[in-house]
Formats: sequence, structure tokens, C-alpha cells
Amino acid sequence: MTTRLYVIPGSHPATTAALMLDFKGIPFSRTDLIPVVAKAVLRAAGFPRVTVPALRIEGERIQGSREISRALDRIQPDPPLFPADPDARAAVEDAERFGDESLQHPIRQLLWWGFKRDKDSLRSYSEGARLGIPVGLAVKTGGPLVALSAHFNEATDANARAALIALPDLLDRVDDYIGDGTIGAPDPNAADFQIATTIGLALTMDDLKPLIEPRPCADLARRYVPNYPGHMPPVLPPAWLPEPAAR
Repeated sequence: MTTRLYVIPGSHPATTAALMLDFKGIPFSRTDLIPVVAKAVLRAAGFPRVTVPALRIEGERIQGSREISRALDRIQPDPPLFPADPDARAAVEDAERFGDESLQHPIRQLLWWGFKRDKDSLRSYSEGARLGIPVGLAVKTGGPLVALSAHFNEATDANARAALIALPDLLDRVDDYIGDGTIGAPDPNAADFQIATTIGLALTMDDLKPLIEPRPCADLARRYVPNYPGHMPPVLPPAWLPEPAAR
């Protein structure tokens, strides 16, 4: 089975895809792409969209972590990423959809907002990546790419503040999924991988750690991504940050 995964270093959905491939025991090669430049590379590789994760497996081209989870269960059913019971599967699909559509983007916006203030932090998120040029050079010359990526992700002051306002409720919902057993059970599923990577990425931001570390979702992230690459020092205005909530 010839399998290649296209990623952007530090990308949480790309990390989700890599975890699912590992869970399935499917060996794969990884191609690291530079933000913005990735769009042209993916088009040249024959993918219909310009986003990661992008997977080429057995002649198929599949994009998106949710599309990849279903394709992997079809190509190699065991171990499964979704439960066989219809009700349990529906719960996992709901959690996976929440992780993809609601949780993922606010964290991405906060990260790119941070990169606009601390471009040097990019180096830590590219740990172990093979970008075709030295990581230091990529960071040193990456100002325009950071600006473009922040623009594409709408990482404005207003959206960063909105993401922080929404964050406690988003974390509550993750903890509820853990509490009812949809995620966090001994056998992982697609939603575990979808959500744990976003929480793991959020934990790389010093500003967000106090909001997350006391919660069950922090344990979920440490279980699946204990060494998520990257470190963003405090960059957010303290007045924007919500108070940690004990549940």
C-alpha cells in the first residue's frame, strides 16, 4: 500500500490524519509543506482542494480529516475508527463534526494572531519538518507568508477576541463528550483523534494553558499528543482572556 500524507507542520487536522494512519498500522510517507505555498503544491499533486491534510492512498486522493477517517475505515476496517452500534456511531460522528467545524478554527485563528506578534515562534512548530529549505531561513523570510496565512484565516483582533469568548463553552462541550463516554474511552475513535489534536495545539499557547490544564480535555490531549510540537509565549492582551472555570 503506497501512502503519502501532505501536511503543514503544526496543523492539528493534519496531525489527526497522521494519528489515524498510525492507529490503523498503515505506513506512510509525509510531505511537509509551507503555508500558502502549499496551495500550489496540492494543486500540482492533483488534489481538488488546497487544504491539508491531503492523503494519497492506493491511487485515491482524499482531503480533510473527516473524509480521511471514513476512507481509512473503508480501506482497512480493523481497528475501526467508528463504533458498529448505530447510536454510538452517531454520537462519535457528532463529536467529530464539532471538533472539525466548531473547535478547530478558533484555535487556528488564535495561533495565527500570535504569529503576527511573535514570528520566531514558527520555528518551534516546524520541529522535525522537512521543508526543502532550512527551518531558520523559512522563519526569517516568512513574514509575508505569516501575513497571508493570518489573512486567509481571518486572524483579526475582533476574531481573536471572539474566539476567546467562545473558548470556555467549547471546552465545556469537549468535557461533556468525555463525561458521557463518547470520547476518552479505552478504545479510541475518530472523534478522539479529531478533538485531542486541537486541544494539544491549544496547550502549546501559554495564554491558553490556564484555561485548559485543569480540565479533563487536557488529559485527552496528553494521551494522544503528549509532545505536540510548538510553543507560543504569552502574546494575548490579559484583558482579553477569560477567567479559568472550575467544572
